[in-house]
This record gives sequence, C-alpha cells and structure tokens, in this order.
Amino acid sequence: MTFTDYLHYVTIGNPVSKAVVSGVASLYTRGTAASTSSSAVKATTDGAATKVMGSVIPPLWKLAGRNHNFVRLAGLSGASAVILGAIGSHKLPPSHEKDESKTIFETANRFHFFHSLVLLGAPLARYPALTGTLIFTGTFLFSGTLYYRAFTGDKRFARFAPYGGFCLIVGWLTLLL
Repeated sequence: MTFTDYLHYVTIGNPVSKAVVSGVASLYTRGTAASTSSSAVKATTDGAATKVMGSVIPPLWKLAGRNHNFVRLAGLSGASAVILGAIGSHKLPPSHEKDESKTIFETANRFHFFHSLVLLGAPLARYPALTGTLIFTGTFLFSGTLYYRAFTGDKRFARFAPYGGFCLIVGWLTLLL
C-alpha cells in the first residue's frame, strides 16, 4: 500500500468514517434513496486494475438542493471570518493591552464564525430561504458594524448592530417552525 492508500483509508475508507459520511449525507438528502457506497475500479501505474471501495458522495452544495447558495455563502462567510480574524490580530493592540476596540472585534469575530456555521446548515431548515436570509443579513449587520467600529473607532453605524441581532434571533427562531 502506498501513502495515498493509507491516507484514503484513514480519512474516508474506514468503517467509522463511512458511517459518519453516510449519516451526514442522509441528513442532507432528507430521506431520498441515495446510495453512499459503491465500487470503483482504479487503474494502477503497471496497468493492472484494482477494485477500490469508496464513498460516492456528492458535494455539499449539491446535497443542499436548490438552496446551495447558502452553502456557498457559508464558505465565503467562514473564509472572511478567518481573514478578518487574522487582520484584527495584527492591526489591533496585543491581547495584554485589552481595550474597547479589541473586545468589540472579538465579539464580532466570534458571532461571525458561529453564524457562518449556522448558515451552512440553513438548507436543512424547513424554510431555508427565510432562515438563510435572516442569518446572513443578521451576521452582516451585527458583525459588520462591530468590525467597522473596532477598526475605525467610528460609532456612526453602531445603530445597525441591534437590527442585526434581531435578524439573528428571528433566524434562529425560524428553526422552530
């Protein structure tokens, strides 16, 4: 076995990983009869064919169906949370010099990360368009205004943060419908 074969087995080829992937796939397909395991034939460099047991799972955005744009928005939101977190850790004062802007930034970044994950699950909601739109809008308004305030010190857009918080609360409540 090559290193790639070991890596494949450790990550997705073992029974535990297959069970986890199968369970997650069944959540996204919502009861559709999709098979998550199949046999494939892999050609080796010496021309021989070997049978490889693997999972044939479509990408997450395909599993989300017509609401796949929320999965893409979640990816964009998560990436921007990481980028802004890195910028904030270098632009703002070190943690031993905590001040108001550092605390505001940490709150914005924490909410941004959490709600990026919630946005990833929006296609699973009963009303995915409503839930996803509220979570995205709330994250943008809440975290966006806090980021702006932390980086500039300007408080003129701070009045929009409560609207963002309200959108986030209602977005969470749509999961009860």
